Amino acid sequence: MSASAIFVLDLKGKVLICRNYKGDVDMAEIDHFMPLLMQHEEEGLLSPVLSHGNVHFMWIKHSNLYLVATTNKNSNASLVYSFLYKIVEVFTEYFKELEEESIQDNFVVVYELLDELMDFGFPQTTESKILQEYITQEGAKLEVAKSKVPTTVTNAVSWRSEGIKYKKNEVFIDVIESINVLVNANGSVMSSDIVGSIKLKTMLSGMPELRLGLNDRVLFALTGRDKGKTVVMEDVKFHQCVRLSRFESDRTISFIPPDGESELMSYRINTHVKPLIWIESVIEKFSHSRVEIMVKAKGQFKKQSVANNVEVRVPVPSDADSPKFKTSTGSAKYVPEKNMVVWTIKSFPGGKEFLMRAHFGLPSVENDEAEGKPPITVKFEIPYFTVSGIQVRYMKIIEKSGYQALPWVRYITQSGDYQLRTNV
Repeated sequence: MSASAIFVLDLKGKVLICRNYKGDVDMAEIDHFMPLLMQHEEEGLLSPVLSHGNVHFMWIKHSNLYLVATTNKNSNASLVYSFLYKIVEVFTEYFKELEEESIQDNFVVVYELLDELMDFGFPQTTESKILQEYITQEGAKLEVAKSKVPTTVTNAVSWRSEGIKYKKNEVFIDVIESINVLVNANGSVMSSDIVGSIKLKTMLSGMPELRLGLNDRVLFALTGRDKGKTVVMEDVKFHQCVRLSRFESDRTISFIPPDGESELMSYRINTHVKPLIWIESVIEKFSHSRVEIMVKAKGQFKKQSVANNVEVRVPVPSDADSPKFKTSTGSAKYVPEKNMVVWTIKSFPGGKEFLMRAHFGLPSVENDEAEGKPPITVKFEIPYFTVSGIQVRYMKIIEKSGYQALPWVRYITQSGDYQLRTNV
């Protein structure tokens, strides 16, 4: 079972808009949500599911809104949460920003969307591109021809319209990997993993069938091939267009793609990752006088690759002043509102080493506030490179008209949660 009703509340708990799908939960029950939330928050026991009697509230917070689903059954919680996040995605596509004002300004469209997104508590049409075909933000015009619902809604392929035509048929595939690394003050990697996603931009006519081949270790083992580098993907999550039964039986990623941009799949690779940009820091604090910082950054990736828009963010004491910098490349600037120095390097080739020195004055009066030890964080992007070694081996495009289509593949590695702790 799924949700009985959906509510959108402001930060004070006032109902902005709601939709009762099943009528088996009293709509006045929502009045108990905010007191429950505040009580749990004060006790430090906040949880994503709150209960009052036999009614359960499943909620998420977005901007200055709470989205709440109510149920009195043993509902599929993961389905309800996926749906709540899908509501946020669809509303953001429609209104650019989802906040209290956009709900109040567009309540007619919001009601129409809530009617189409869910039926009797079960998710229905959740693809915003399809919804935009028949729920528009323009004034309603009484035209009989336009009152017909797109066939897509009643179709087995609810994420793609029929009759799409392009002069040039192309597919752009982006393999984007984010590296999460935590290094302790002694230089040991405490945790690391790779979170990846494969994004598509499809410009294909008709109803094409696509098959994507990756160097997946399970697939290679099934087919008896063990040549070349393979990867083990965990926590794989697919777009609804992928035929899951086919993937589970023979690891083939087969699908009819949505038109335009979409995320085909996401995955995680739990592996030991060598930090691509290694940071060594010496931070010396002379009390009542000054702070001296020396940071060395080294590119630990292939020499032919280049990291773009590298940012090394070094924390400094909140009462530091009079900054002076010296860098071997790039530029450094002090950001006082965030208590950090940001060292920016536009282009960082693999195998290279760069230095940055900073000098700050400290006031003669001791700062009474005990400050923590925030880590150094690094942001970067390396095009044409993947850490995991994942590869798109092929992309087959089959369409009944038999046209030729070009697939283009691009690989990007970027920093995720990339932290290096310091001694000071």
